[in-house]
Parts: sequence; C-alpha cells; structure tokens
Amino acid sequence: MKRVTIYDVANEANVSLATVSRVINGLEIVREDTRIRVNQAIEKLGYKPNAIAQGLALQKTTSIALLIPEASFSYTGQIINGLLDVAKIYKYNITLHTTSEAIMQIGDIIENIIKSRVDGVIIYNDKLMVDELTALTKYQFPIVLVGNQMSSANIASVYVNLQKAMYELVSSYLEQGKTDIAIVQDRKNKYMVEQLILGASQAFEKKGLVFKNFIEIPREYRSSYTYLKEYFKTHKHELVIAHRDSQAMAVINAAAENDIKIPNEMEVVCVMDTKYNSMIRPQISSFAIPSYDLGAVAMRVMTKMLNQNPVEEREIELSYLFTPRQSTK
Repeated sequence: MKRVTIYDVANEANVSLATVSRVINGLEIVREDTRIRVNQAIEKLGYKPNAIAQGLALQKTTSIALLIPEASFSYTGQIINGLLDVAKIYKYNITLHTTSEAIMQIGDIIENIIKSRVDGVIIYNDKLMVDELTALTKYQFPIVLVGNQMSSANIASVYVNLQKAMYELVSSYLEQGKTDIAIVQDRKNKYMVEQLILGASQAFEKKGLVFKNFIEIPREYRSSYTYLKEYFKTHKHELVIAHRDSQAMAVINAAAENDIKIPNEMEVVCVMDTKYNSMIRPQISSFAIPSYDLGAVAMRVMTKMLNQNPVEEREIELSYLFTPRQSTK
C-alpha cells in the first residue's frame, strides 16, 4: 500500500505544501476555511505527520533521550515502562541510549545526544559520581536524573533515599542489641555504597558507636564470591548488607560453603530488590523500590520543564518498603 505523503494532502486540499505544514504544526496564520479543508484531506487520506518533520518546524522534536548503562537492564525494565506510559499520554517519543563499561565520560555522551536534536535527557545511572553530577549543571538543557539526588535551574531528580533506608534498617538491628553489622563493597556502584555507609554510620553514631565493618573486595579478586569464600573462613557477622542481588547471593553461597547458617547464624539483606531475590533459597530480604513510579514521575517532570510549567519540587523523593524474606529472622 502506497504511503500517504504531505504532497498527497496538498493535492487533495488544493493548497501549497507550506500551507499543509502550517496546519500540521498548529500555526495561526492560516484562514479557518483553509485549515478545515486541509484537516479534512488529512482525515480522508489517513495521513500521519512525521514527528521529526514537525519538530524541525517548531524547533522541537518531541523526542526525549533516555540514557542508561547496559549493565543495569535487569533493574530498569519497570522504569522504562513508567516513562513510556507517561510519554504516550503527552505525545513524546523515547529514544534509548546506552553506555558500557568502556564509555566513562558522561559529558561526551550527552553532547552527542544533544546534537541528535532531542528536547531533553533522562538519565538513569547509579554509577555517577559527585564530579560527574556537578558537570551536568553546565548544560542549558532539561535533564532529569533517576536515582540520583540533585537539582539546578535545568536539572531535576527523582530518587529513593537509600541513605535513609539504611539508617532505618541498621537502627532497628541496633535496637535489638545487634551491633556486628557489615556492608559489602560494590566496585560497580561506588556512589550507592557510599550512601549505604553514610546511613549505617549515622545509625551507629546515634547510639554512640562507630561503624567499622566495611567488607572491601581486594583488587586481585575478580568477583565478590571468590573473596567471600575466603573471608567467611575467619569472619562471621550478625547482619551482612549487599547492594545488588548478585552480591547478596555471593554472600549466601560463600557462607553456606563455610557452614554458616542463614539466617540463624548470619542474616543477609539486599538493598535493590529484583525477581531473583525471591527465586534463590533462602529467599533474600530486600527493599522494594517503586521502579515504575520513578520512570513515570521522571517523565512527568520532564514534560513540565519542556513546557515551562511550574515544577514545585526539583528533588522528588519516593518511598520504599522493606520486604522481609527467609534470609532474615
């Protein structure tokens, strides 16, 4: 079937291409009877205006770039669903851009995205460091961060306060008299682990104690599991906290190999909940993060920024829910 073009619409309505373009882009310099005739031709022929062509005329592309690291795909499915649902309501297109371990300069990536003529950028990257976040403020361009807390004139963020979540979790254990609490290093997510340590340290400090048990994975070990198998030969904690599901599983498996019983002798908590936490045995206690809402709210904030509508809060904190399973008592 032949694709209907703007030329077909112009011929059907007996007007110029420029007139059809003005009608499609909502410009008011077209007579009402001409506008009606063009719209009737569009409806009759079933013409679908090209979004990019419309954007060029309006200096907008109605496209939003979503930037996520390849390694986080298992966490971002629901975030993307939330983004897409809200984007559909407000008639925006989402273009997906990914980063890999080999690409470290977030600024270079954003420069390339901007050159592709998008209207704004939404970034989910839990590996961003403070200096990288600060560098984003130079862009006179709408940016919404998902997962990181930051704001400026052109930047907003939607996040879950993991420092607060860790403070509450650790405080509950300290209230029970359990002070032997450890956090496992995550070399891939340094910023997030720093938030966990800050929350734990705050809880210990309130009790007049000092948090010291940070399990650092030596550089010569390629995986947490390999090191933890050795570590648990001489160490055992009342509670071990891991950021990712794979590390929590490494803790559980390494503990089992050293005959440490979970949860009777050692409890394990994973911060980021995924479907895998309920598949493994014992099932891993974790924090349920509202991933869909993170994406939906981020997209809604972006539409407000693009349309210069008031954004009441530029740092929007969403709630979390601790989900106890078999790895804790």
